[in-house]
Amino acid sequence: MSQAEDDAGSRRDFLYYATAGAGTVAVGAAVWPLVNQMNPSADVEALSQIFVDISGVEEGSQLTVNFLGKPVFIRRRTAEEIEEARAVPIDDLVDTASRNANRPGTDAADENRSLDEQGTWLVMEGVCTHLGCVPLGDGAGDYNAWFCPCHGSHYDSSGRIRRGPAPENLPIPVAEFIDDNTIQLG
Repeated sequence: MSQAEDDAGSRRDFLYYATAGAGTVAVGAAVWPLVNQMNPSADVEALSQIFVDISGVEEGSQLTVNFLGKPVFIRRRTAEEIEEARAVPIDDLVDTASRNANRPGTDAADENRSLDEQGTWLVMEGVCTHLGCVPLGDGAGDYNAWFCPCHGSHYDSSGRIRRGPAPENLPIPVAEFIDDNTIQLG
């Protein structure tokens, strides 16, 4: 093979590689907007976490907030409610999982469902796990806590299903205290 043929081959190889590289960049530039548009928009990201002022919540009452399109119950429980919830044996529960995003894989003991160690604060999604209705609170139902009148699910003061068609405890979203008066959801 002569030097001229060898130089021609090198130039041809360079053109092939340069064309392939330019094609790859062009395809990437065309595909990126399609992939990027699947990311959540700024308004959705802004709603992925909220801060709730709990300074006005009296003992024995609850606050309901809207988070990610669902009601979230934030309850400041009384000593009686805490004592009653902690006295229930795990074996008496329909669902023995905590359903707590903050403590995954734990059992449904009240200590694993409350937000603080004392058990004063309970934060949970207010959506019945049977068909998605919103349970009534403030001492409703057989366990003086939450009751879903649509199909008769009764929840105790820890948000655990005790009687009725609901298969699971009310879920607990990701939540934490920012300070003494503020809870962050999400």
